Formats: sequence, C-alpha cells, structure tokens
Amino acid sequence: MSEKDNVEPLRRTRPCPECGRPSSRKSYPFCSERCRNVDLGRWLSGAYAIPVAEEEENLKPSEDGD
Repeated sequence: MSEKDNVEPLRRTRPCPECGRPSSRKSYPFCSERCRNVDLGRWLSGAYAIPVAEEEENLKPSEDGD
C-alpha cells in the first residue's frame, strides 16, 4: 500500500448534477469533463438564468413622455 492509498478525498463524492453518477475529484462536482462542459455550454448559451423582478418604478411609464 502506498501513501496515495491512505489519502482521504478532500470532499465526499456526490451525484453529478448532469447525469447522477458519482463526482470525481478532478471535475468536482461533476463526474467528468464532458458533464462539466455540458453545464458550461448551458450557462454560455443562456439556458440558465437568474430571475430578476423588475421594480415598480421601472414598470410605470415615465412622466416626460419617453
């Protein structure tokens, strides 16, 4: 048994957010580079968005006729 075998992982494995397989240390929290890239592609394409509620002031027509 080598020293590497005695090293505890830094984080517990958890299900990959893309496919559900156990996460890998190298691609955490994903299981692979493929799943990591799929997620990145969704962010870059705008598939994920943080909802924003417009304030009431922005919904009222402006007083100066714009």
